[in-house]
Amino acid sequence: MLDRVTGMQVFVRVAALGSFSAAGRALRLSQTGVTKHVAALEERLGTRLLHRSTRRLTLTEAGRGYLDACERILAEIDEAEAAAGAEAVEPRGTLRLNVPLSFGVREIAPALADFAAAHPGLRIDLGLNDRTVDLIEEGWDLAVRIGRLRDSSLVARFLAPCRLLVCAAPAYLEAHGTPRRPDDLAAHNCLGYTLASAEGWRFGERAYPVSGNLRASNGDALLAAAIAGQGLIYQPTFIVSEALRDGRLVSLDLGAAPATLPIHALMPPGRRQPAKVRACVDFLAARFGSEPAWDRGLPVPLAAE
Repeated sequence: MLDRVTGMQVFVRVAALGSFSAAGRALRLSQTGVTKHVAALEERLGTRLLHRSTRRLTLTEAGRGYLDACERILAEIDEAEAAAGAEAVEPRGTLRLNVPLSFGVREIAPALADFAAAHPGLRIDLGLNDRTVDLIEEGWDLAVRIGRLRDSSLVARFLAPCRLLVCAAPAYLEAHGTPRRPDDLAAHNCLGYTLASAEGWRFGERAYPVSGNLRASNGDALLAAAIAGQGLIYQPTFIVSEALRDGRLVSLDLGAAPATLPIHALMPPGRRQPAKVRACVDFLAARFGSEPAWDRGLPVPLAAE
């Protein structure tokens, strides 16, 4: 029987390079040897892993699933050997990262360009949505979430603070006046985030009921409506900072402390996290920090006279 680990290594290299001959050259094996390893895997598994044609190789559905498993197993073997020898481990394989939509597009995706450049052996599968995903059931290695944590079984690491500000377009304030206190919000068109608490906008220990003619499940949709003068929004500074700096929006001082939510990296519980996960979390924590770039140099909130 051919060695299973070697077979996995060969299969991963074939999938990455797209040919038996290229994989053979990379691994210093003959094309016949590469073919034998892949054939042995398929025979043992009882399924075809690759579609073969004269022009190219493509993974079957079973092959895609087996490739993910092989990459994970080989990475764990590398880590075990490096730990025994007290050596550093280079992240490899595929990192499945799930993040909120607006934060992912604005902050995570640009950051991942630098992260990917530092780890060329790593591929990133980035999921963008605002719902709460099940890391274990859905197979995510890592998630970034904003707000209070609900599932205490997950491993969490603080990445950065997320400040919220009440904002409006100058045209809206000119037409409808500027609220002075949180109680004044009841008289204004407050555009709501559907995934936030239904009790209202929170300042300090108290939530204030608000209402408006638009609710949306995405902060950038609310940002666009506010810039157009539709109403007030209460959104994170990473969403509104650019519009505040260029004057399309102004933030309001209501005489009460606006909310600050934590941004966490969440990981599955249990065993030591793979090198790819640890590297990504360390990178994001260093990138954002206690004073993230999106909070710097914002105009002073407007206080109503």
